[in-house]
Amino acid sequence: MTTSPDPDPNAVAPAVANLETIVSLSKRRGFIFPSSEIYGGINAVWDYGPLGVELKNNTKRAWWRAMVQDRDDIVGLDAGILMHPQVWVTSGHVGSFSDPLVECATCHRRYRLDELPGAEDLSQTDLRDETVTQRLGLVCPNDGGPLSPPRRFNLMFTSHMGPVEDDGNIVYFRPETAQGSYVNFKNVQQSSRKKIPFGIAQIGKSFRNEISPGNFVFRMREFEQMEMQYFVRPEEGAAAAFEQWLPKRRAWYEAYGVTPSRLRFREHAKDELAHYAKKAIDVEYRFPFGWKELEGIHNRGDFDLGNHAKASGENLEYFDQATGEHFIPWIVETAAGADRAAFTFLIDAYREEEVRGETRVVLGLHPDLAPYKVAVLPLLKKRPEIVELCHRLLGDLKRDLMAVYDDTAAIGKLYRRQDEIGTPWCVTVDVDSLDDGAVTVRDRDTMTQERVPLEGVKRLLLDRMAAVRP
Repeated sequence: MTTSPDPDPNAVAPAVANLETIVSLSKRRGFIFPSSEIYGGINAVWDYGPLGVELKNNTKRAWWRAMVQDRDDIVGLDAGILMHPQVWVTSGHVGSFSDPLVECATCHRRYRLDELPGAEDLSQTDLRDETVTQRLGLVCPNDGGPLSPPRRFNLMFTSHMGPVEDDGNIVYFRPETAQGSYVNFKNVQQSSRKKIPFGIAQIGKSFRNEISPGNFVFRMREFEQMEMQYFVRPEEGAAAAFEQWLPKRRAWYEAYGVTPSRLRFREHAKDELAHYAKKAIDVEYRFPFGWKELEGIHNRGDFDLGNHAKASGENLEYFDQATGEHFIPWIVETAAGADRAAFTFLIDAYREEEVRGETRVVLGLHPDLAPYKVAVLPLLKKRPEIVELCHRLLGDLKRDLMAVYDDTAAIGKLYRRQDEIGTPWCVTVDVDSLDDGAVTVRDRDTMTQERVPLEGVKRLLLDRMAAVRP
């Protein structure tokens, strides 16, 4: 399988040229707001509005369906955010979970070294070189001042448990969900009676004290992960599972509408590999700010279970009854972000079209991901019998679908509003509906309309949803 990136990073155009287009849409339509905005906001923390929380929840449901519901070999887990501090010592996070930090000597602003202009493509060896800023002539992007040599900055947030704040009761906000799966390996395997190979999937909040977060919700200090740990036989089993998961994870994004040409694989260089990894390949997406990681697939070897077994004194070996073998399983990890995935779906779905001399903004979201599946609209909001019929239909649809009613504009503007938030179908109730018991169903993507009996609307929409579900 070819994993090398495109030789020309600009050969593939992003779906949206300017990120501000998505930022503006997100706030205007209620997808994402700056957190604590009335107090001036807080850097790199965002709140999901009425439409954003639906998009993100739908993204998580789609991932869970693909990773757990549709499979017999993966089960779920929801581990605590706060864990025994020794977990993070054993995992290597306390000692090595850090990024290269540089500071300007004049304005004292701090930057992540690998995100400075001219340093984006530096190797990990270069990023650890104390002479790199001077050798490459790197200067502060703010005032052009000299930059310090890089030093390592640990990304974990810390707190204290109990009434006394001292080193004896320090706790960490987890920087990843994966460790919860490792320390629960024995509990999960024995209670679920799963045989190797099997996986543990988790969706949950993680926290990283990023040096230079940014690009909207791409890099945040509080975010949500969708991670799966696949436990396999050593070496050969891990290598085979790794190769099997690569195309599956890329195909998941494509199945939910991401343009295939805007996805690529990139293998980590030897000096770039995390301390636990035998091999790592990222699924990257062409964001408006360049090719960036969307999801990582990692062969973690036996580092995790092996280290936790030694540090805890607990036997974490797996016993294969068929062969009589005892062994520490190796782990293949698929690590995705709910925020990045939802963000990617939002960006890739955006398009502008000219319709009868006007610009139509459309979010072509997959119906499974769309915040609302259907909008019920009255042609005449001043006719009580039409409005009553709308609400009766809405109540029926809401039993099975996220549906919304809107009468705050003329029908043309209502259609455009629903197009812009990604609603796949609109149902319009008009004067004729009172006589013939039928309504007009409009498709977002084709803008075609068809007359459907009221009693057949829900079945029609559910069938359409089922037809496009991966």
